[in-house]
Amino acid sequence: AKSKRPKEHGENKIKPVNKKLKPKIPRMKERESADSSLKSQSILMQMTDKGHFQKLAATLSLSAGQSIELRCKGSNVTWDYPSYLDTFKDSRLSIKQLDRYSQLILTNSTAADTGEYSCWPQLCNGNKCRKDETKTGSTYIFFTDKEELFVPTLSYFDIVYLNPDKPAIIPCRVTTPSAKVTLHREFPAEEIEIDGTDIIYDVKKGFVYQHPTSDHKGIVYCKAESQGAPQISIKYHLLYVEVPKGPPSATIAASSTRAEVGDNVHVSCTVLGEPDVDVNFRWQYPEQESKRPVIIQNFWRLINRGTGHTTRISKSVLVVEDFEARDAGSYKCIAQNLQGETTVATKVELN
Repeated sequence: AKSKRPKEHGENKIKPVNKKLKPKIPRMKERESADSSLKSQSILMQMTDKGHFQKLAATLSLSAGQSIELRCKGSNVTWDYPSYLDTFKDSRLSIKQLDRYSQLILTNSTAADTGEYSCWPQLCNGNKCRKDETKTGSTYIFFTDKEELFVPTLSYFDIVYLNPDKPAIIPCRVTTPSAKVTLHREFPAEEIEIDGTDIIYDVKKGFVYQHPTSDHKGIVYCKAESQGAPQISIKYHLLYVEVPKGPPSATIAASSTRAEVGDNVHVSCTVLGEPDVDVNFRWQYPEQESKRPVIIQNFWRLINRGTGHTTRISKSVLVVEDFEARDAGSYKCIAQNLQGETTVATKVELN
């Protein structure tokens, strides 16, 4: 008998000829895609007190009085921040463009600084620049203040125009995102029901009327509560204005319908319309053919109706100095836009 040689470990194992390999998932592309998405979100960073950087979420809450430093990646960066900081050319805000990033520093923050802070690189070709939509960084910062639950405004009374074609915003924004906010009508005194459909509350905007109607007009205010006595916002006068899609909707008014000899008389012609619609004015008045000297001033301004919604007021004022008997009569204003013209008239008589 042949002596058996002891088998080596694994000697009888059959090695497969055609070994099936598991398909490798191309994770590199997925990682590149994820990195690209992350890059577009992380161009805006906050520098912490310890000298570290952290990515910003959609919202950030800080106590009023704190300072903040934001950095936005890019060699040609543009910033957007609450317009309040531009009102008085506030020295608390400073922006500096460096080689690879732009730096925004806000010191001694106040409740009024609450709002959206965003940045984006500019893509320039010669003198023409455009916003790089793929790399926009944005965060909404609440500067909380127990004494100021509502973001302070420059006025104690504001007008909100209700247009049936667009949502209307009552901009009673709060500095504390957890505050309970309710909407109230002044007369009759009642709390307005927020159904979440026709009227919703957005902590970054205020109360939004999705489909304004004439029933919504009146004077309203907001009330906020957060671990203490409730606070009241400024009052908002809601005016229902159905802007026509045709010729201008014009009104005319004289400073006085009866004037004494030697008076100065002002006749105003006003058009309320869409922000991007230009209005031209012409006048017809007594003694116009004899070239009676008058002063005519035309101007327009935009009224803020909330985030992204504005109304344009166009006005022409005709001034008659040293009123005489020959100036008595009819004053006509012809307001014209691309869709037509409207004539309105008023009379000024000699007293």
